[in-house]
Amino acid sequence: MKDNQQNTKLIGALAVAFSAMLWGVDGILLTPQLYNLNTAFVVFVIHLCPFLLMNVFFFREYRHLKTMSRSDLVYFLLIALFGGALGTLAIVKSLFLLHFNSLSVVVLLQKLQPVFAVILARIILKERIKKHFALWAGIALVGGYFLTFGWSLPDFSTEGITTVYAALLSLLAAFSFGSSTVFSKKILGNYSFVSSTFFRYGFTTLIMLAIVLLGGHIADFSQVTPRNWFFIALIGLTTGSGAIFLYYYGLRHVKASLSTFLELMYPITAVVLDYFVNKTVYSPVQWLAAFVMLFAIVMLNVNGNKTE
Repeated sequence: MKDNQQNTKLIGALAVAFSAMLWGVDGILLTPQLYNLNTAFVVFVIHLCPFLLMNVFFFREYRHLKTMSRSDLVYFLLIALFGGALGTLAIVKSLFLLHFNSLSVVVLLQKLQPVFAVILARIILKERIKKHFALWAGIALVGGYFLTFGWSLPDFSTEGITTVYAALLSLLAAFSFGSSTVFSKKILGNYSFVSSTFFRYGFTTLIMLAIVLLGGHIADFSQVTPRNWFFIALIGLTTGSGAIFLYYYGLRHVKASLSTFLELMYPITAVVLDYFVNKTVYSPVQWLAAFVMLFAIVMLNVNGNKTE
């Protein structure tokens, strides 16, 4: 019995680590390949395709709509709005802006989401902020600044503003995904990882459909090339819904403090791939800033999961 529990925990840990690696692959190798398409349309399609496939296998999940409380419905919509629509829009747009330059900076800045999650948990869930939060949050934010700009001040020239804009979008993504984490705490204890993924993708698809219709990009299907469709399908099956299924499954079997370390496979994978594929080279101060920022994020998570 004990061996079975250990095996389950090991499989859960591997699932979280592998899902994090998939997200790293997505940010560097896959999503940037869709840069020729409208950002909102891309986010719509990479949610629509997996959701249509989910309907084939998990159509019985619709039964939960009959018993879903108004509160659960609202929180699912908020998860879809922040974690699905706004967060993904921001991160995809920031990746497109950089045109394969310093893509891992975007990924690393996105890891600041625990800072926003803790603040929002205090506001929305009335959770107590642990000791030293301000210290580690401040260190993480300072690390994020030096990671982006090094020793230089932000460059607001025509060329430099792109980096500033991409960094701000990365922070918006971090805020959005952090918000989604807080909203998820409200309802995910009542639903399986399959149901959670199904409704997250379903509601995100509806939100993005409205955005695409209002933006006049619903006809952009005609602009999707066979190469684009290949990467859309690959994202949907692997780094999209596939990674989220693995992540939700893994979280059921590992402690939150352990998942914090396992999720570091996300930025590590992104940095390694960005170096070998895009030949991105960081300055010594950027390497130091990245290490300091990630260490501060780990401390925020570990301290946040300790009881006082």
